[in-house]
Amino acid sequence: MDNSICQGYEDEIQSLEEEIKLLSEKYEDRQRESTFFSDEEIQMSIKSFQRESQGGSRGCESPSDLTAQLESLETDLSFLMKFTGIQFTSHSKKTLEKTTNRALQKHRLSGNCHSLSFQLEFQLLEMQNKENVSAVITDLSIIMESGESSDVSKFVSSTEEHGNLLKFFRSLSSYAEWHGHRRHTFLHFK
Repeated sequence: MDNSICQGYEDEIQSLEEEIKLLSEKYEDRQRESTFFSDEEIQMSIKSFQRESQGGSRGCESPSDLTAQLESLETDLSFLMKFTGIQFTSHSKKTLEKTTNRALQKHRLSGNCHSLSFQLEFQLLEMQNKENVSAVITDLSIIMESGESSDVSKFVSSTEEHGNLLKFFRSLSSYAEWHGHRRHTFLHFK
């Protein structure tokens, strides 16, 4: 009996080691995939986005131009979702105040990153001085399904305090990917 129990544990350990190896290989593949996009492709995507945003102020365009722009934007969006793992499911914007050189908008975003869902609510204050436009994020509120980790709660609180969305999305992408791996691995122990 004891040998069969020990053999069962050894088999389970070997199975977990193989799974860890597979997950490590999968992670390395994703890392290589993210570096698969060359700097040139990233720059082309950024330039395309800038052309699209500048083109919106030109006025009426032909339907074929608009269709081409839409396809280009969809391609850029697909690229960004593959690159970051972040997918937005809803967005709403409400203008609270608007003057000639100042605009205050309230944004609500929800989405998911790998297996974690999130919701953001913040105010964006845009100020224009001659040719420069500056934007400041205020009243940031983040809701995540992070009930099991106090570290995530601390990180979310810190991000809300500093209003740093770039830091939030970068960290969320990395954490969410490994959260899925951890959850899958711990299922073997239950």
